[in-house]
Amino acid sequence: MAMGYKQMLAEADAVVTSVKCEDMVERLTSDDIVLVDIRDPRELEREGMIPGAFHAPRGMLEFWIDPESPYHKPVFAEGKTYVFYCASGWRSLLAARLAMEMGIEARSLLGGFGDWKRAGHPVAEKSKKG
Repeated sequence: MAMGYKQMLAEADAVVTSVKCEDMVERLTSDDIVLVDIRDPRELEREGMIPGAFHAPRGMLEFWIDPESPYHKPVFAEGKTYVFYCASGWRSLLAARLAMEMGIEARSLLGGFGDWKRAGHPVAEKSKKG
């Protein structure tokens, strides 16, 4: 039988460390952490994003992380801890597990951008390209 999303999330949760929003607020300006927003560009335009976060659409993550890929982004070769987030924490949990499997230090933001925003933490606008 194929693995369902609940089992995938449970397996990822067993190996990925999740970071609470309030702990992340204190480390927003830390030089050893890169926040990575994996949401769709439309989500960022509509909702905003965490100030200073790097946007890496989930569909490009494998290609952007792999240094052998023609699409590699140097930000993923800086040897830092990468804290992935999405809207609720599900996609980022899977993304963090994938990133760990690809050899980078990764975490997931517990509750995602939804919890971040509801807690009243800073939000930056993401402008439309045009």
